[in-house]
Amino acid sequence: MAPSNGSVHPARSLALFGAIVVALYALVFFTGDKSPTPKLGIDLQGGTRVTLTARTPDGSSPSEDSLRQAQQIIETRVNGLGVSGSEVVIDGDNLVITVPGDDSAQAKTLGQTARLYIRPVIGGPIASSNSGAQPPAEQAPAEPAPGAPAPAGEAPAPDVPEPQGRPFPAQDPAEPPAPTETPSTTEPAPATPPDGASETETPVPGSPQAQAAADIAAAKAMRQSTDPAVQQEAALSLDCSAADPLAGNDDPALPLVACSTDSTSVYLLGPSIIDGQQIEDATSGFNSQQSRYEVSLTFDNEGSTTWAQFTAANIGKQAAFTLDSKVVSAPVIQGATPAGSATSITGNFTNTQATELANTLKYGSLPLSFVASEAETVSATLGFASLEAGLIAGAVGLLLVLIFCLAYYRLLGILTALSLVLSGLAVYAVMVLLGRYIGFTLDLAGIAGLIIGIGMTADSFVVFFERIKDEIREGRSFRSAVPRGWARARRTILSGNAVSFIAAAVLYVLAVGQVRGFAFTLGLTTILDVVVVFLVTWPLVHLASKSKFWSKPSVNGLGAIQEVARERQLAAAAAKEA
Repeated sequence: MAPSNGSVHPARSLALFGAIVVALYALVFFTGDKSPTPKLGIDLQGGTRVTLTARTPDGSSPSEDSLRQAQQIIETRVNGLGVSGSEVVIDGDNLVITVPGDDSAQAKTLGQTARLYIRPVIGGPIASSNSGAQPPAEQAPAEPAPGAPAPAGEAPAPDVPEPQGRPFPAQDPAEPPAPTETPSTTEPAPATPPDGASETETPVPGSPQAQAAADIAAAKAMRQSTDPAVQQEAALSLDCSAADPLAGNDDPALPLVACSTDSTSVYLLGPSIIDGQQIEDATSGFNSQQSRYEVSLTFDNEGSTTWAQFTAANIGKQAAFTLDSKVVSAPVIQGATPAGSATSITGNFTNTQATELANTLKYGSLPLSFVASEAETVSATLGFASLEAGLIAGAVGLLLVLIFCLAYYRLLGILTALSLVLSGLAVYAVMVLLGRYIGFTLDLAGIAGLIIGIGMTADSFVVFFERIKDEIREGRSFRSAVPRGWARARRTILSGNAVSFIAAAVLYVLAVGQVRGFAFTLGLTTILDVVVVFLVTWPLVHLASKSKFWSKPSVNGLGAIQEVARERQLAAAAAKEA
């Protein structure tokens, strides 16, 4: 049964859609970079390419499994929802990353190993040797062994005089900074190949792999020694402005002399108490109380319990968050952190840096460490001509649809055209905002999804108008046929769009690369189709049904259907008389 006129509020629906469009374009022009153009994919505007060369501690070639795992992690980091249009391919022992646009810093950041450890601060910070400042005297108390209760007081052993001018406090040789199964020695334990790395292939002497392995071994021997004298020599000689050969290859079971990420300070850190594998989730946000961006970490059960015990035993001391052998943050523990609570990392982050760090930590560390090449610009694989050709093809198809609607539905086709234009305006604003906030890039496959989705919107109009015709064939007027036709059509429209959305969702989950972009835009326009039909098309047709002008058969194109209805009525009357 058709709804009463009192339950239909077309003006409210149109006003709601208008408010949505105004809100979308307000976000486009008054937030972010305020650019009204969507981001384009590599195939349309080109991009930036960076080659990542794998480094293993022993210089051996990485295995295919470890490279594939690294490829998957980087793809997850860069794509997020899978709609940024970036490419990550394996080329020999290298990974080649191509991102849309000219942001080379983003491409290099993607190759970050992202091995996070939480280590107790034993000594420091002192000024880095490259800063030109003299190292200050002792600045942090000696740290107890992780997991052990903090001693009531600490002092140098009576028979071991404290050296003068030490950058770090003296340590009792009988009581190393942290328990470890590795014996006290100036040489680190032999490096073991990472998971999945080849154990049979050895680097060729003099090759880049052999040189990288030698650099890593030398850095470990100096900066991860358990000998206090070697540690202090490493602290005084460490140049934080130089490239770090140890990046992502430090042994968590040994102490570490590490620079801060801003290259101004050097810390002596104890063995790791928690590693990044115990991170359950990572999010970024703005701390309004301290006016800074930070990254919040949530640990799994084991990591949460370890952190709660450590903070309870080390109140007033520092704990360092190290990422790829650099200290990101070294906060003073103000109080015990209850198990299950989140922990924050601060480091003078910008919003973008905090977001990228949270995304990197959330998806895990790479099984290999990489060194990035210089970024190079990649020209568009298709270019503006292809974009223009695709848009022209879409415009021609849309024009043909409108011509058909005008010829078949007369002036009702104008309502179809108006609905499609409003749908296009909403879709364009959404594309711009998605590019701004989730990194969505519009490529040729995505444009194809948009065109198909807008075509499906026209299908919904056809379903609605044909239902109106069915009602008129049964003898109803145009005014009474519209609400009854809508009551029957909306179920079909919802069912059809639900099937299309499910197909797009399945394609999005199972597909990779540009096909995901196609599925994403197809699913998005399917949702917008429902919004436009319910908030624009149906209210406009309902208002037209109340107009004497639109009710004329010569205007709405329903004269032939009304003639069929009259013939049926005459035939039925004649049958009754007979």
